[in-house]
This record gives sequence, structure tokens and C-alpha cells, in this order.
Amino acid sequence: MRMPRLSTVIAVGALAFLLLPFIVVIGASFDTSNQFAIQFPPRNLSFMRYTEINPKYIDAVINSTIIAVIVSLLAAAFGLAASLGIVRGSLAGREIFKSFFRLPVQIPLIVTGAVFLQFFSWIGSFTGFYPARSLAGVVLAHLIVTIPYAIGSIAAMLERLHPSYEEAAQSLGASNWSVFWNVTFPSIRPGVAVGLFYAFAVSFGDVPIALFLVRDKTMTLPVQVFNDMQVDFQPSILALSTLVIILSLVMMLVIQKLVGLDFVLSSRQKR
Repeated sequence: MRMPRLSTVIAVGALAFLLLPFIVVIGASFDTSNQFAIQFPPRNLSFMRYTEINPKYIDAVINSTIIAVIVSLLAAAFGLAASLGIVRGSLAGREIFKSFFRLPVQIPLIVTGAVFLQFFSWIGSFTGFYPARSLAGVVLAHLIVTIPYAIGSIAAMLERLHPSYEEAAQSLGASNWSVFWNVTFPSIRPGVAVGLFYAFAVSFGDVPIALFLVRDKTMTLPVQVFNDMQVDFQPSILALSTLVIILSLVMMLVIQKLVGLDFVLSSRQKR
């Protein structure tokens, strides 16, 4: 009897440890105090801090969203093509390719950001165009670290799909393109959705890479918040953080509805 009770206490304690920071931030975002500090529990409830969000954060949200959407679509497309080649192709050294695609997520992101800054500077010295000053440069850098997530989730679904289904369709006269759209893709669609989700989340929340590459016109939300927090605490950041938390919860609910969080977590472990 003691062990189940102890396990319950540990589980509740772990859950409280995970949720407490978010509860404090969300609660403090409704406080009306003008102090440049977190006040929790809030003395008075108000949406004042939500109306005081600086327009520069809105611009940063737009930039982050544009980058994350482009990155997620491209990562899913590249991940799909690579997964088909690895799982269904006749590549020699398949495991080597898998390890190669995992390499970017094994390197510290701060190192990846510094490498791309130097690489883009080298390109600019020859062409006069500096990718680090554009959204395209951030997108390219984010693709390097998001494609492995897409490959992991899509390849996991392809491995679950037995080749006999595709072979049966081909034996009935279906073309390779028809087999892909009518048999393969519908079966691996959950993996593609998970790849999109991971790529969007990683890109939207990135700081170490974007910190080296963004400028005023390409500023992303995480970097903008990071830079401002280095100077002073702004209460409106609490409101902004709450909105991002709500957006993340909505995305989790959508993913749960589409494919289930169990598959998302299992595909991440197989990456």
C-alpha cells in the first residue's frame, strides 16, 4: 500500500513542478500592478497588460510565424522525399544515411547558429548578397535542424506500412504516382502532420540560431523577448507568453485529434 501512495505523491509533485511556472506566468499576466516584477497571485484581475503589448512584438510574431510556416512545409517535403528514399529505396548504407540525417540535432544549436553566420558571410563576400540579413537565411538554417524531425516521424509511418499494400496496387495496374497518392500518402499522413508540428514548434521557438541571423526587419519573437529581458523586465511579456502558451495548447489539442500525442512522442524517440 505504501508504494502506490508514494508513487502518487511523486507523480503529483512532478506534475506540480512542471505546471507551476506556467501557472505563475499566466496568473501574473492578469495583475494590474505597475511594478516591473512578477506579482503572483495577482492582486486585481485585469487585461491591462494584454492591451499594452508593444507593436514590435506583434511584428516579431508575424516574422516568427512566416518563418515557421515556410520551414515546416519545406521540412515536411524534404523529409517525405528523404524518408521514401531511405525506407523504400535501394540505398546502400541505409543506416549511414539515417545517422547522417540525425547529425544536425546532435550539434548544439548555438554552434549551428555561429556556423551559419560565418557561412552566410562567406557567401556574401563573393555574391554581395548576405542571407543572414533576410528571412531566407533564417529559413535555411532552421531547415537543417527541422528536417531530421520530419524524417523521424514520416519514416516511422513508412516502416509501419507493409510494402505488400503498394505492391498489390501496382499489380492491379496502378502507376507509381497513383500508388503514392492513393495508398502510401494516406497511410503516412499522420507522420507528415507530426513532422509539420515539430518543424513549426522548433522554428518558432528557436533562439540560439536566430540570435546570430536576425536583424531589425527579420526579428523573431523569441529573440526579441530575449534581447529585451537582457535590459529590463516588461510586464507585457507576461501577457505575450500567456498567448503563446495558449497557442501551444491549441496545437497540442489539434495534434491529439489528428494523430494522438502517443504517436508524436514515440516518433520522437525513434528519430
